[in-house]
Amino acid sequence: MNKQQIQACGDELYNALLQKQTVKPLTQRFNELSIEEAYHISLRMLELRVQAGAKIIGKKIGVTSKAVQTMLNVHQPDFGYLTHDMAYSQGEEMPISEKLIQPKAEGEIAFILKKDLIGPGITNADVLAATDCVMPCFEIVDSRIEDWKIKIQDTVADNASCGLFVLGDKAVSPSKVDLSTCGMVVEKNGQIISTGAGAAALGSPVNCVTWLANTLGQFGIPLKAGEVILSGSLVPLEPVKAGDFMSLSIGGIGNASVRFV
Repeated sequence: MNKQQIQACGDELYNALLQKQTVKPLTQRFNELSIEEAYHISLRMLELRVQAGAKIIGKKIGVTSKAVQTMLNVHQPDFGYLTHDMAYSQGEEMPISEKLIQPKAEGEIAFILKKDLIGPGITNADVLAATDCVMPCFEIVDSRIEDWKIKIQDTVADNASCGLFVLGDKAVSPSKVDLSTCGMVVEKNGQIISTGAGAAALGSPVNCVTWLANTLGQFGIPLKAGEVILSGSLVPLEPVKAGDFMSLSIGGIGNASVRFV
């Protein structure tokens, strides 16, 4: 792709975000689209968001669990940026009918950093040393790509299918919990719908953050102190609509809940 095509795709996805409309998969229109080109499309989309007032507060890795990879037929992780207007507080109503197109909820562990992580060469020990705390989190992903018909290049271009997120009620030192074996229980409208464990995300959420630091490091992008890093879902994605209420608990970490309107 040339620069004009990359910019045009970024503009198209930004407008789809604003207008709550989907677009045809980029991979159907650009057969040779690479992940690197897709990332530059996402940067153009991000540039437009920042120009409109959005502030970058973190980064995310997605499509880390086998359940999500199978559901989306995408078999490697994606990565993207979090902005301040994506964040909601525990107990706050989340206006998905106003802001999102085809939302799906996933439960995960968020890392809050106290030191920068600049890849490549980052290890799991580096990640743990740089982490101030971990928190329970609901991420509500959304796709600007029609019917979620995505390949890895589509979701990377679309800022890792970012939508909105809410952090839970506790912040725990990563040294106080086994992040591989901690269990998650997710409820929707009072019914348990899924369970998972830290190991569902590339063997451990720490592996995910390490991967993200090293992957973004190849583009010269650090994970920064103070940022929120979403480490990927531990359970299958769950379609949600206005009126739904979801809650999750993570052993040794805490709870998160969200009501959709």
